[in-house]
Amino acid sequence: MLLPENYFKALSDETRLRCLTLLYKEGELCVCELTAALELSQPKISRHLAPLRHNGILQDSRIGQWVYYKINPLLPDWAFHVLAAAVEATINNPVYQQDLVRLKAMSERPQKNCC
Repeated sequence: MLLPENYFKALSDETRLRCLTLLYKEGELCVCELTAALELSQPKISRHLAPLRHNGILQDSRIGQWVYYKINPLLPDWAFHVLAAAVEATINNPVYQQDLVRLKAMSERPQKNCC
């Protein structure tokens, strides 16, 4: 069961919110896509995704050596509403806009067989 305090704690970190924003907008992303979009190392991205997965906010799937993440479709309604509002609040933020630009500009984006 997702506890509100764990959810809000997860959303309070900028890197985790940046990841969640991209996942909300894109549906499912490989860790390599998140590293390219956020311009952060794979270990740092993975370290931020781990508590999101542990708390049931994200689901992951492994294809070979690559791990894909998506927002857990079984999140409570209140959690989806909060996430939607948080994503909406990032629309005019240049950091979040640039993340999306870098993701879209990524050459050879994976098709379930990453990088």
